[in-house]
Amino acid sequence: MVRKTLIQKGSVRALATGLALAAVAVASPAAAQTAAQKLDALDQRIERLEGLNQIERLQRLYGYFVDKGQWVQLSELFTDDATLEIGGKGLFLGKKRVLEYMQTAFGPDGAKPGLLANHMQFQTIPDIGADGKTGWIRSRAWVMSNAGWGLPLYENEYRKENGVWKISRLSGPFTMYTNWDGWGKNALNNTWPDKFDPPPDLPPSTVYLTYPAYYIAPFHYPNPVTGKVFKPETDEVGAYAGPPGSAAQEQWRKTGRLADGSQPIAEPPKE
Repeated sequence: MVRKTLIQKGSVRALATGLALAAVAVASPAAAQTAAQKLDALDQRIERLEGLNQIERLQRLYGYFVDKGQWVQLSELFTDDATLEIGGKGLFLGKKRVLEYMQTAFGPDGAKPGLLANHMQFQTIPDIGADGKTGWIRSRAWVMSNAGWGLPLYENEYRKENGVWKISRLSGPFTMYTNWDGWGKNALNNTWPDKFDPPPDLPPSTVYLTYPAYYIAPFHYPNPVTGKVFKPETDEVGAYAGPPGSAAQEQWRKTGRLADGSQPIAEPPKE
């Protein structure tokens, strides 16, 4: 239904564009060119807004699939070459490994009696790259489960493939993790790579500490008022996918890394 509506919108838009240009062209070739430019800018604005909405919707769908253990459905939200990194566990490479991680760590598909795993999504800030095919989101999740409470932050990347937006990188470092006693009494570390199976394909891209310590994940966007990029202080740690200087180590240094806000981001056309 949505796809059909979009097709209808596109047809109406094309018809309106053609009629407007035909009318203006009779009056003035220069005016026709100006009208064409304005219509093109309007089309870019609409496409960008639709993309932002689809990215935000995709992130919210991810949370609902986690809620009820719909791991196959969840894995289909990812590109074939996607990366996943949650809670310092390490990097999992590819859609098939995303599914293996979920089913091994959290059990077979389906909601289970006596199990609570709500994964609520908040504070979503989506953006789209200047190429129109790359997107990002910064958001929070509030996790309420049998194990306790969790507060992960997401800085994810998305890719538009054949007109469909998918998750190409999911990065979810935890801000806080605790049991039912609460973070005021018993804040727990949630960043060790070997805490449960399956083992990751690569070491964590970032090693960090959770509350009461804190970690500032890079922002994928610059300050919207000043245009300046805010880069939190980071330093290399002793995590290795291979010997220093090896091809494996250099590839690891480029895998699953967060956008830092210096990459081109599409802005609405200026009036």
